[in-house]
Amino acid sequence: MSEDHDQNMTACKAINLTFTHRFLPIVYVIVFIVGTFANVCGLKTVCTSWKKIGSINIFILNLGIADLLYIFTLPFFVVYYALDSKWIFGLTFCKITRFCFNLNLYGSIGFLTCISIYRYLGIVHPLKVLGKIHTGHSVALSFLVWILVFIQIFPDMFFEKSKNSSEACYDSTSDQYIKDYLPYSIVWTITGFAIPLLIILACYGHIVVVLATKANVNTLLKQRCLKLVIILTLLFSICFIPYHLLRNLNLQVRILKMEGICKASFNDIYVAHQISRGLVCLNSAINPLIYLVGNDDFLMRFHHLSKRARKSVANWTTAVIYRKPLDSDQPTLESQPAGSDLLVF
Repeated sequence: MSEDHDQNMTACKAINLTFTHRFLPIVYVIVFIVGTFANVCGLKTVCTSWKKIGSINIFILNLGIADLLYIFTLPFFVVYYALDSKWIFGLTFCKITRFCFNLNLYGSIGFLTCISIYRYLGIVHPLKVLGKIHTGHSVALSFLVWILVFIQIFPDMFFEKSKNSSEACYDSTSDQYIKDYLPYSIVWTITGFAIPLLIILACYGHIVVVLATKANVNTLLKQRCLKLVIILTLLFSICFIPYHLLRNLNLQVRILKMEGICKASFNDIYVAHQISRGLVCLNSAINPLIYLVGNDDFLMRFHHLSKRARKSVANWTTAVIYRKPLDSDQPTLESQPAGSDLLVF
């Protein structure tokens, strides 16, 4: 019995912190560069067409703001993990940066849910909502999303984030309060993630049925909805679902270890949780893809540019084809051997 206990304790102590210190800084640097460029370009597009901004574009604007709030905290976390988890920016700023992460995460989920609901109403019930949804409604709903997200994540500020003010900046809390943090995290997961996910699935499930059964639906609208479904599938399957499952599982593992229950699989759970933490921050770089299918003005500009590009390529190709027979080193039509064919592309 004593030998088994010693083996279990050895398994508990085998957590590889080095992986976190190497993996997360690389991911954060990539997200900072790509996310900053993509979100700034997207927000610039929204702001330049402010007079023509639509209801969904209000949510896109808020989505970009939430992304940038988090992205600007990433350099501090790069320094933190590069210094082997030594926080040098003070406990107050530690809590602010962790707050910004949660604000971005659940703000993103909230605004993606709003976009899904608006798309659902516009496609499934177009006559019922025609002329009834205005920009003011989108502004009020965006304000409500921020309030609800704030209420959900504000209690996290009161949990201990460091054993002392200069050595750590926990993304959850210290072992002393972990048993209180797990129930809060589970409730938080249900209200901030599971319920919005069910709403999104219901909206797009019904949209897919409508688009598949109605023959008179605009082809461009079908393509736009399909692209939006693909982006949301990527976001939830890569970023959101693994993070929430592994966050709560890792919290449970920490409680078990405090109770003296140790298994070799705990190390795998820890590593998987760290990977999910890296993946969840990718949502700040993936969210700007929503501009391609959610921002009507941006979509029309992109469509016109691609149309002009295709036309230019077609004109250039035609000119090349017509010029080829005139070149001195090419045989003319009359000089072609009998029965030969010209290749036309």
